[in-house]
Amino acid sequence: MVDDRLMVEVAGERLELLADRALHWPTRRRLLVADLHLGKGDVFRRAGIALPRGGTSHDLERLARLVAATRAEELWVLGDLLHGPVYETAWQHAWRGWRVAHASLRVASLVGNHDRALAASGMEIDLLGAAVDEAPFAFRHEPTAHASLHVMCGHLHPQVALPGLRRRLPAFWLRPGVTVLPAFSAFTGGVVVQPSAGERLAVCAQGSVTMVRG
Repeated sequence: MVDDRLMVEVAGERLELLADRALHWPTRRRLLVADLHLGKGDVFRRAGIALPRGGTSHDLERLARLVAATRAEELWVLGDLLHGPVYETAWQHAWRGWRVAHASLRVASLVGNHDRALAASGMEIDLLGAAVDEAPFAFRHEPTAHASLHVMCGHLHPQVALPGLRRRLPAFWLRPGVTVLPAFSAFTGGVVVQPSAGERLAVCAQGSVTMVRG
């Protein structure tokens, strides 16, 4: 049996780590993801780098499945919803269609370092600014320590390199006081993490999520 979700307790709250690189907070009916980087392929193609199309549609299909599976009422993006400038291209049409299909879902996003065009993007989302404190969590894009709240963030794209495997695998990085979500977008690089004592990694691979302790 494939374990596509893993229940953990963080800062006294029960959370679900989902194999498809998302976190579910059942108490709030909220789905959390980080680093979608929508439009990244378009930015690269405009720079003359040939890439296959369809990455955004694939990511939006994954999001739709997660929303349905968790019955979430909110989707929060922990920064880097976008990758760069917003052009009128296929991914914009895909997003509009997805938004119409999920009209009752509240979609909100923190501002990440790639989100300079987010405020003027017309994407029908709530803009949360750079930081939201909602005890027991402090929601951020980057992993900045907080004096009293547990930080939920993205930005680093944590990955693991397992012996015998050439491919790096995305992972949740659970540290004392900070949880770093993996990048949701399949088209991203990342930082290979070597967990210290007291830290844990939840590795996402082939539809399952497995905890590895430091």
